[in-house]
Amino acid sequence: MPVTPLPRGADPFDTSGIVRDDRGVAHYTGLPSSLVTMLRSSVEENPDGEALVEVDGERLTYRQLWDRSARVAGGLVAAGVERGDRVANLLPAGVDWVLGFLGTQLAGAVAVPVNTRFAEPEIEYVLSDSGSDAVLRPGEPLPDGDPVARDDARAADLAAIFYTSGTTGFPKGAMTSHENFLSNVETAIRVIGIDRADGPSVRNLVSVPLFHVTGCNSQLLVQLALGGTTVVLPAFDVRAFLRTIAEERIDTLVSVPAIYALALAHPDLAMLDRGRVRRITYGGAPIAPSLVARITEAFPAATVGNGFGLTETSSIATFLPHAWAASDADSVGFAAPVVDLALDAVDPVSGVGELLVRAPNVVLGYWNKPEATAAAFVDGWLHTGDLARVDDGIVRIVDRAKDMINRGGENVYCVEVENALAGAPGVADAAVVAVPDDVMGEKVGAVIVPLPGTTFDAKPVVEYLRERLADFKVPQYFAVSDVPLPRNPGGKILKRPLRESTDWGAPVR
Repeated sequence: MPVTPLPRGADPFDTSGIVRDDRGVAHYTGLPSSLVTMLRSSVEENPDGEALVEVDGERLTYRQLWDRSARVAGGLVAAGVERGDRVANLLPAGVDWVLGFLGTQLAGAVAVPVNTRFAEPEIEYVLSDSGSDAVLRPGEPLPDGDPVARDDARAADLAAIFYTSGTTGFPKGAMTSHENFLSNVETAIRVIGIDRADGPSVRNLVSVPLFHVTGCNSQLLVQLALGGTTVVLPAFDVRAFLRTIAEERIDTLVSVPAIYALALAHPDLAMLDRGRVRRITYGGAPIAPSLVARITEAFPAATVGNGFGLTETSSIATFLPHAWAASDADSVGFAAPVVDLALDAVDPVSGVGELLVRAPNVVLGYWNKPEATAAAFVDGWLHTGDLARVDDGIVRIVDRAKDMINRGGENVYCVEVENALAGAPGVADAAVVAVPDDVMGEKVGAVIVPLPGTTFDAKPVVEYLRERLADFKVPQYFAVSDVPLPRNPGGKILKRPLRESTDWGAPVR
C-alpha cells in the first residue's frame, strides 16, 4: 500500500532549489558531486583561512588541511588501498582523525569511523564485518606518501560506513553516500540559519565524538563546506569547554543536552563573554523544557534549535527552530527541507505511529545485512523504530518501538544488556529499562532477580559487564526483585510496570 507523506505544516525553512525524482524523493540542486569536490572548492576560495583547530594542539589552514590529507591518501594508496576499500578510523577526536577521514576520501576509499567507546569485541566485529583493508590506530603514524587527490566520485557512490548498535548485540553499518553527506550539510546550513556569505567567519566547537554523525556530518563537514573553522575538543571537560568558547571566539555550538546542563551549572560560566555565541543547537537526547529556558537565558544573543535524526538519516531529519523553541520544547520540530515524513500503523485514539522518513540523506542500507536492510528500508521509506505523533507538521517522539535507552546521545539497547546480564554472577533473571535523569536524559537501570539462595551484589556484576559491554551500556542503577519479572502470555517482559514502580535508590557508580 503506498505511503502518503504528512503535510509539512508551517514549513519554516528555505525550500528553494529542490526537485523530486521519479520515485518522489526530493533532492537539493547544485550540490557538489562529492566530499572531495566540496573540500577542493573551500580550499580554492579560502586557502589561508583557518580550517581546523585541535584544542591545545595543532592549527591548520585550508591549504595545509588539503596538502596533509592528500599525503595521507598517498600513503594509503602506496599501502595498497584501492577505490572502494574500507579504511577504519580508531583515532581519538582531533587533527589526525580529520586527516584520516579526509585522506580516505581523497584516496577514493570508504571511511569507517569506529566508536572508540565500544568494548573490544564490538570493535573487532566492526573491523571484521566492514572488511577494512587498513586501520588507523592511536599511537601509530598516519599513512604518508606522495599526494593523491581522486575527485571523480559520483554522488551515489559509497563514502563511509557508520556503525550503529543493534538489538542483536552486533552493530549495523549504515552505508553513507556522498549525496547523503552533502544533503545533510545543506540541510544543516538551512535549518540552523547560517548565511553563506558569513561562512568563513563561522567558528564551531565540536565537543561530541567525531565518530558520531552529529560531530562529523553536522559540524565538521558543514564547516568545511562553509570555509569556516572547526575547533575540536579531544576529550570533554566542562572547564575546557567553557574556556575554549572564550579563547577560540566560538559563535556556534552543537551538542547534547547533558553538556549544556553541565556548562550552565559550572561557576566559570559567569566569567564567560556569552554575547559572541550566535547559534546553539541541541539534540541526540530528550531535553527538559526548563533546560531550554536556562540556555536562552544564559546566551541571550543566540538562536537555539533542536535537531533530531539517526545514523540512518546521516544526522538531521527534523529541526525545531528558535521561534518554536520555548513553546514546543518537547518536540523535535518540522521535517527538514528535503525530508518527507509519514506515520505507519497509527493508533486511531492517540494518533501515534512509527515515524517513517524519505529523503536524500537516508543511507543506502546496512552493510552486509540484506535482511535488516529489507526490514528497515521499504519502498524508499526508512522505518525509524521511533513512535511519534505529528500535529500541524510538528513532530513529537513519544516512545521507541525498538527497545532502546538514549543515554546522553548514546543508544543503549535493552536486549543487548539483558543478554550480557544473563551470564553475570548471581543473576537468575534481569530486565533493563530507562531511568530518567535530568542531565543525561536517561540512564541504564536493571531489575535483577537473584539466583535462589544468594544475595545480590552489584559490584561483581558491573565488573563482569564492563568486560563485555561499552562503558555507557553498563547499568548505573540496580533494583532487586524477590518475585518473578512480569511477563505477557508470550513470555516477553512487561517493561512499563517496571519503569513506573521500581524504586532505584542511589546509583552504584
